[in-house]
Amino acid sequence: MSTGLCYDRRMTSHCILDGEHPEDPKRISAIYTIIVRNGLVNDPELSGASNPEDPGLMVRIEAREATKREICLIHDRDQFEFAQRLEDLDDDELINLTRDADSVYFNQYTFICAKLSCGGVIETCLRVAQGHLKNAIAVVRPPGHHATPHNAMGFCIFNNVCVAAKVLQARVPSVKKILILDWDIHHGNGTQDAFYSDPSVLYISLHRFEKGNFYPNDPKGDSKFCGKDQGTGFNVNIPWTEGGKLDGDYLWAFQKLVMPIALEYNPDFVIVSAGFDAAAGDELGECYITPVGFAHMTHMLMGLAKGKMAVCLEGGYNLSSISDSALAVIKVLMGQAPEKLLEPPVASPAAAKVVQECINIQMRYWRWASVRGNGLSLNVRAWQEKILWEKYKITKVPIMHPSRLIYENAVLMS
Repeated sequence: MSTGLCYDRRMTSHCILDGEHPEDPKRISAIYTIIVRNGLVNDPELSGASNPEDPGLMVRIEAREATKREICLIHDRDQFEFAQRLEDLDDDELINLTRDADSVYFNQYTFICAKLSCGGVIETCLRVAQGHLKNAIAVVRPPGHHATPHNAMGFCIFNNVCVAAKVLQARVPSVKKILILDWDIHHGNGTQDAFYSDPSVLYISLHRFEKGNFYPNDPKGDSKFCGKDQGTGFNVNIPWTEGGKLDGDYLWAFQKLVMPIALEYNPDFVIVSAGFDAAAGDELGECYITPVGFAHMTHMLMGLAKGKMAVCLEGGYNLSSISDSALAVIKVLMGQAPEKLLEPPVASPAAAKVVQECINIQMRYWRWASVRGNGLSLNVRAWQEKILWEKYKITKVPIMHPSRLIYENAVLMS
């Protein structure tokens, strides 16, 4: 099966009326252009692949407008109708509304673009979940992970991935458990709010937090916020205490915490909230994740849910950085192995401390996190011990005696 691509130039119509803004329409056109120029999708206007029937090309996914019923699976009616009314306002009214909003702008095309963005993510997820594609990427805007059930904020109108997750669970019987992995540099407060008490969605976010002083400036982005009621334990925040994060910091977090928890959760589908504002060169994120780093994270996630995964664009504001990063992710989705890392995936002391603190918190909810060997050792041996106990009720019993070595690699029966 092929990898899918959802892109619709109509989404570039959402733009700021007064001045400049980092959430620029060129974000998605830059990504699309690099995809075409690398011969991964056919578009004669941009001199891309010449044979539209080539089975090695990405398959185009047509974006559509999400319906009111779909959007209101997450958002309340007032929020939908607020966005709908934007079409009828003049420029001065829209500029004034933008000035009063929380880091989000509006124009007469915002409503239709937000519906296309949301509907594009829905269709991307459905095509993969229903078996038409092996995986896919949605190059869409406006982004969504800051939009709460009640408010548009943080460049976001509707929460695309949350709506798509709800639609998947309603329409695809085989999709009961969904992992939403958010590597955007900002905490996805809207996604957390939407599923905070829902065990059918595991939300994992790696983000700058800095004691709540980094946008969205919400204390609930801290590691101690793990969900509530039936959703307790299904919200995992990995809150960086500073900028400057490298590939090693993220890959360390993936190896020690993200992937062990994700494997134990065993999702039926994976959605990546793929903000590329942690990429090197992004002035808002101020971190240094390389395209190779994003490729390796993607490669690890592809081992979940039989590879059923949709990567959905969130943030990322340096056009070169997001294009190169998205291209690296797409190549992995299409079956290419990630390039070699330039440095060993070792975390800085500050990042390792954050990951360890998260492990200490998650010990209450996940067996993987509760098995601790030397420091951060969460490894294959721990998984083997778990399986041996669950299937055969065999467990390791330490023998504290000088002669214990004679029992090494032995199985004792009683």
